[in-house]
Amino acid sequence: MKMRSMVWPFLAAMGCGATAAQDSAGKRPNIMLFMVDDMGWQDTSVPFTPEATDNNRKYLTPNMERLARSGMRFTQAYACAISSPSRCSMLTGANAARHGVTNWTLHRDRPEDGRNDSIAMPDWNYNGISRVGSINNTFVGPSFVQELKDSGYHTIHVGKAHFGAFDTPGESPHHWGFEVNIAGTAAGGLATYLSERNYGHDDAGNKLAPNAIEGLEKYWGTGTFATEALTREAIKTLDKAKKYNQPWFLYMAHYAIHVPIDRDPRFYRKHLDRGLSEKEAAYASLIEGMDKSIGDLLDWVEANGEADNTIVIFMSDNGGLAASTEWRDGEPHTQNAPLRSGKGSLLEGGIREPLIVRWPGHTPSGSECDRYVMIEDFYPTILEMAGIDPEASDHYGHAIDGRSFVPLIDGTGDPSADRALIWNYPHVWGLEGPGIDLNCAIRKNRWKLIYNYATGRKELYDVVSDIGETRDRAAELPDLVRQLSVELSDSLRSAGAMRPILKSTGKPLPWPDAR
Repeated sequence: MKMRSMVWPFLAAMGCGATAAQDSAGKRPNIMLFMVDDMGWQDTSVPFTPEATDNNRKYLTPNMERLARSGMRFTQAYACAISSPSRCSMLTGANAARHGVTNWTLHRDRPEDGRNDSIAMPDWNYNGISRVGSINNTFVGPSFVQELKDSGYHTIHVGKAHFGAFDTPGESPHHWGFEVNIAGTAAGGLATYLSERNYGHDDAGNKLAPNAIEGLEKYWGTGTFATEALTREAIKTLDKAKKYNQPWFLYMAHYAIHVPIDRDPRFYRKHLDRGLSEKEAAYASLIEGMDKSIGDLLDWVEANGEADNTIVIFMSDNGGLAASTEWRDGEPHTQNAPLRSGKGSLLEGGIREPLIVRWPGHTPSGSECDRYVMIEDFYPTILEMAGIDPEASDHYGHAIDGRSFVPLIDGTGDPSADRALIWNYPHVWGLEGPGIDLNCAIRKNRWKLIYNYATGRKELYDVVSDIGETRDRAAELPDLVRQLSVELSDSLRSAGAMRPILKSTGKPLPWPDAR
C-alpha cells in the first residue's frame, strides 16, 4: 500500500482530520482491537455528543478518556443490534444481510429465535460463519485476521469469540487465523464473572452452563474477576509476542459488560457511595473494570516502548441493554439516553456505538469525526492500517461490503458520503421494546428509515437533528420514504437477505418497497 499524503489540512466540513507523519522507522504497526460486549454509546465518561450528558457523568472511564485525548472519537459509528451479526460482519467484512447470521448463535442446528403466533423466522445461518462449506446454515467467508497472519502478523485472541455455533469449524478462533486463543468459544455470554464460582464450572471442572468461560482454571477460587483474569492473560501473550520480532494483532474481546451484571468488588462500593442503586452500581462496576483493562494494556505498550507504533481501536458490538428490568433500574428503553431504546433495536440506542481510534502519527490528539462508519468497515480499514492494500487483496474470492475509513482519519476523502448503511433483523428476540423485532433499516446521509416486516409500518427520522428519534417524519415526506424503501429493498435483495414468513401462507413477508 502506498502511504497516503499526510499534508492535508483539517477538513472542517468533514469533521475529520489529518497529520503530517509517517509510521515510526517504517515499522508495520501493532494493532489492538478492544471490543466490549453490550456497551452503549453513553456507558462512558467520554462524551460522544457536543456536551457531556447525565449518563457521561454517571460512569467513570478515565482510561477511555485517556485514549480519546490521544486519538479520534467517531461520534456516528454503527454495529448491528445483536452480538453475533456484528462480530461476523467485523471478521468477514460482509454486511449481516449478506452473511445471514442475523440473530445470536449458540448450539449447532438450533436457531435461538423467539416465537410469534403468526410469523415464522426465516431459515437463517444459525450455525454462524466458517471458512469451509461443510456445515449447513453457515456463511462461508474470509477473515481479515487470516490476511494479517499471512502477511506476517502474530495474531492473538482473548475473550469472547461468538463466530460460530458449538461443534462447527467456525466456533474456534484458530479457524479464523488466530495463532493464540484464550477463552474464545461459541458462547455469546458468560455464566458468571466470579472466580468463586469457577467462572461457571463445578470443582471437578465440569461446565455448569454452556457459557462457562474456558481456559481460566488457574484463577478459580482466587477472587480474580473475569475481566481482570482476561487482561492478565492478554498481557502475558504480549510479553511473549515482543520476543518474536514481528508485528502483532491483539483482539481483546471482553465478555464485559454482558449479563449477568455481577458486582466487580474492586469498584462496586465506590459507585454505591456515589449514590447509585445496587443494580446501577453493579453495572457501573463492570464498566470501570473494563476501563481498567484498557489502562493496563495502554500501560503495557508504553512501558515496552511500543506506544508510538501501536494502533488502538475501541468499539462495542451493539447497544446497551435497556429492555430488562431484571438487570437495569429506571424506565425501560431510556438507559442509553439521549438515544432511544437499546440492544436488539434498530433505533439508535441499539446500534450506535462508542468508537475511538488512536493511530500515532495519523489521528490528531483529541479529535473527532462526525461521519458514519459501520462494523464491517473494520476489515478493509485494519488491512490498510497494516500496510495491506484492501483493493489489491482478493479476500479469498469474496466480496467485501465494508469500506475503509482511513480516508476519514487522514482527511483524503469521505466514504460515508451518500452511502447507504443496511440492517436486517427478521427475528423475534425475546425482550420487547421500541425498534425491536422483525425490522430492517437503512441510513443514508441524515435520514434513517425503519421498516417492520410484520406491520408494514415505516418510520423516518432525521438522526442528525433528532438524535433521540422522537419525530417520525414518514407522513410528511412520502417521496423520501418511497426512495429509501426502494433502495433498502434493492440492497436486501442484492445481498440475498432473508425475510420472516407468514405462517398462514408459507410465503415471506413483503419487502419494504411493496407497501
